Amino acid sequence: MAKLTSPRDLLVEELKDLYSAENQLIKELPRMAKAASSDELKSAFENHLEQTKVQAGRLEKIMKQLDESPKGKTCKAMKGLIEEGKEVMEEDAEDAIMDLALITAAQKVEHYEIAGYGCARTLAELSGEKKIAAILQETLDEEGQTDKLLTEVAMGLNMEETVSAD
Repeated sequence: MAKLTSPRDLLVEELKDLYSAENQLIKELPRMAKAASSDELKSAFENHLEQTKVQAGRLEKIMKQLDESPKGKTCKAMKGLIEEGKEVMEEDAEDAIMDLALITAAQKVEHYEIAGYGCARTLAELSGEKKIAAILQETLDEEGQTDKLLTEVAMGLNMEETVSAD
């Protein structure tokens, strides 16, 4: 583990964690899209996959600016969140309920990322890295938009068929 002596040191560690998280998510989003029955949810996952690839690329550029490698750390929190998502996909559920379960798992991921990017942005500001802070804010804004979109998709799911089947 790296020795942390400054906000910049902590920023580098947080960015490595986020880079690992984004790359784990890049591998998982196609499975989530495949498990979704709603076309709107499939599309949301597919679009977020492309956005996540861009976000991972941003992290690579930021780390290059900091003269650091983005690799070398595994985000255990994302690993756990993805494991929960895999468990959800193994459940026996009606299509709309499965979609809700997938949205729930995805929003947990989004909230973790929002926390991570918010902290990293603050650390960048404390380190005097204003340009990096602005880039991290851009990603933070995207994560918030994705979270809102997932809520909208959930609210638009047809629950009448599921409820009347009970």
